[in-house]
Amino acid sequence: MTAQTAPGSPGLVVVRTADVTGREAFPNLTRRVLAYNDKLMAVEHTMGKDSVFPAHTHPHEQLAYLISGHIRVRCGDQTFEAVTGDSFVVRGGVEHQVVALEDSVALDLFTPCREDFVAWVNEASA
Repeated sequence: MTAQTAPGSPGLVVVRTADVTGREAFPNLTRRVLAYNDKLMAVEHTMGKDSVFPAHTHPHEQLAYLISGHIRVRCGDQTFEAVTGDSFVVRGGVEHQVVALEDSVALDLFTPCREDFVAWVNEASA
């Protein structure tokens, strides 16, 4: 991935979709790290039916928007389903897990930036 600061605009980062390569994060689940700076990051997750994003926590605030599909989310003590167009917010430190009930695409926004995802992208580029 090539994140480029726009000439003459140090406050703007532009990422072209053609420059972003997806990579398998978990079986049948592809991650594409999109635009980010030190405070905010956009990530696309493409999940095949029955794929599982394992239970995990992170200190980052997360807003998820389901671009397409149908997923089951366990967040803390609650479980719910989301369909195309639904969104939800997960507070940092709350354990959550996602199962794709059909092929699905989600856009996840994190604040602050997920440095572990930056390292993951850089590892693939090396």
